[in-house]
Amino acid sequence: MTAPPTGAFDASFLADPYAGWAALRRAAPVHRITLPDGAPVWLVTRYPDVRAGLADERLSLDKANGTGRWRGFSLPPALDANLLNLDPPDHTRIRRLVGRAFTAARVARLRPRIEATADELLDRVAPAGRADLVADYAGPLPVTVICDLLGVPADDRSSLRGWTDRLLTPPADDPGAAGRALGALHDFLIRLIADKRREPGDDLLSGMIAVRDDGDRLTEDELTSLAFLVLFAGYENSVHLIGTGLLALLRRPDLLADLRGPDGSAEGSLDSGLPEPVVEELLRLEPPAPLAIRRFALVDLTIGGVTIPAGETVLLGIAAANRDPDRFAEPDIVDPTRPVGGQLSLGHGIHYCLGAPLARLEARTAIGAVLRRFPRVALAVDPAELTWRTSYRVRGLRALPVTF
Repeated sequence: MTAPPTGAFDASFLADPYAGWAALRRAAPVHRITLPDGAPVWLVTRYPDVRAGLADERLSLDKANGTGRWRGFSLPPALDANLLNLDPPDHTRIRRLVGRAFTAARVARLRPRIEATADELLDRVAPAGRADLVADYAGPLPVTVICDLLGVPADDRSSLRGWTDRLLTPPADDPGAAGRALGALHDFLIRLIADKRREPGDDLLSGMIAVRDDGDRLTEDELTSLAFLVLFAGYENSVHLIGTGLLALLRRPDLLADLRGPDGSAEGSLDSGLPEPVVEELLRLEPPAPLAIRRFALVDLTIGGVTIPAGETVLLGIAAANRDPDRFAEPDIVDPTRPVGGQLSLGHGIHYCLGAPLARLEARTAIGAVLRRFPRVALAVDPAELTWRTSYRVRGLRALPVTF
C-alpha cells in the first residue's frame, strides 16, 4: 500500500474530485487516510472491492462495532435507529416492515404530482428566460415530493425546508443554527407521527405506523428515525442528482440533440421523461453521495491485499468505483449505449437503497421536464465559474444558472 498521492479530501482534491479519485484509484486499491477533522480511516477505491464491500457482512453499519473516534454523524437516539446504522437481524426486521409500506405502487402514485410540480416550477421561471435551476427547481421539487410521500401538511412545508437547508448549509455566522434546526425537525416529526396516528392518511408515514408482521411493528424511535432518513436522504440526494444530471447533459450538446429528436423540439421524445439508460449513466457519473455510509470491520479482514484491523472505520469510494476504467469503458463520459446496470450510487446487497425507485422517477421526470419545456436551455456561465458544495460527503452544485 502506497501513501495517498493527493491530500485526501483537502481543498485541492475538492476543486477537481474526479482527478483526485482517479489518482487514488491508480495508486492503490486501499488507502489509510486522515479525514479533514483528523480521524484516520481506510478508503477503498476500486470497483470490485467497493462492490464486494457493500455486501460484505463483515463490514458493520452499527456504530457500536467501531473502535475509532470517528463513527459518522452524531444524532439524538430517537433519530439514530435507522437503516443506515443497523445490521441484521435488526436491519432485516425494520426493512421488512418498511418495505411493506414503501411499495412500488405508492411510489408510482407520486408520478402525476412530480410532473405537475415540475411544470409549476418551470412556469414560474419561464417568463424571465433565465433561472438558477438549483434554487428555483432542483431544490424545491424534492421537498414537495418527500412531503407528499410522508403526508406533511402544506402549512408545514416551508418550515421543513428551512430546517433542512440550515442542517445542510449552516450559516457561517451562526454555529448553533444546525443544532437548533435538528431539534426543531425532531420535535416536528414526533408531532407529525402523533397526528398520523390519530388521523391516518394514504401516505408512507401512516403506512409505517399501521404496518404489522406477525404482531411486530415499528417502535416510536424507529418511526421517527425512518421518517428523518426518508426526509433527509430523499431531499438532499435528489437535489444533487437533478442539478449535476442537468449540468452533465448541458455539457453534451450532441447527446441533447439526440434526446430532443430530429426536429430539435423535444416534443414527444421526452414526454415520458428521460430515458432509463441516461438516468443510469447520470447516477454513475455523478453519485450524490461519493462515499457509502461508513462501515466498521467486525474482524481483521483483507481488502485489495491490505489487512484492516477489526473495529476500524472503512469508507467505500462510490465515486471512484463508478469511474473505474477496468469496469466501465470511457468512464468519464455519459454513454446511453452502455449496458444498463453496474453503477453503485444506490448501493448493493442488503443495504441497497430502499428509495431507489423514487430517486430514479424524480430524476427521470425532473430532468426530462426541463429539456422538454426549454429546448434551447443552455448554461449562462462558463462551467469553470460554477461553484460546488465544499464537502467530501456530497457532490452538489450551489447554483446552476441557465438561459432558455
